[in-house]
Amino acid sequence: MVMLDKDNFSPEVLEAEGYILVDYYGDGCVPCQALMPDIEELAKKYEGAVKFCKLNTSKARRTAISQRVLGLPTITLYKDGAKIGEVIKDDCTRDSIDAMIARHVG
Repeated sequence: MVMLDKDNFSPEVLEAEGYILVDYYGDGCVPCQALMPDIEELAKKYEGAVKFCKLNTSKARRTAISQRVLGLPTITLYKDGAKIGEVIKDDCTRDSIDAMIARHVG
């Protein structure tokens, strides 16, 4: 799992090739904390196909806003730097995130 910040977000996500999933979370976000074990399991499931990353929006607000992340949790899937899928707030469940990845990655 790659930890993102405002300095490495662009090279790791927007300029990178392939599939990249970004878990946008915040320090005080209880649903975000509850989702972390599921994200880690999905990272193992899709190892080699999708690069999993995390961005703490409490420490990188401008970066999150630039990606139109307005609520937490937000799980976004990118391909070659372009946003291709997103699951937000109450829809952020292991099954819905898995379905989004499977729909794009196969």
